[in-house]
Amino acid sequence: MMAGIGKGVEFEDLLPVIAGKLGGEGLLKELCNGFQLLMDKEKGVITLESLRRNSALMGLQDLKEDELVSMMREGDLDGDGALTQMEFCVLMFRLSPQLMKDSWFWLEQALHHELNNNNNSSI
Repeated sequence: MMAGIGKGVEFEDLLPVIAGKLGGEGLLKELCNGFQLLMDKEKGVITLESLRRNSALMGLQDLKEDELVSMMREGDLDGDGALTQMEFCVLMFRLSPQLMKDSWFWLEQALHHELNNNNNSSI
């Protein structure tokens, strides 16, 4: 399945494959790793400049300036011009149509895992 970023760029939607192999918790860990690669180390958020500088690390080197700007705008939920880790994860889910369909399953799996951990630790 292909998904779009901005107006014309398409990429292969691999998030459902990753989620299928790693589970919900593993997928979130990988998204957090992606955030770490793209973020401005001093500010702790992804800025347009850090996205420009680090996008090749994620295979996004072919994105044009307007596509990077569009990606930042789409993900910047609080309007501060940067992406927090949560905003980045939400953006990645929104850019993955199949993952959006599967998100209830992953949420249920993560909640079940968390409940089991809490029950085991209280015994």
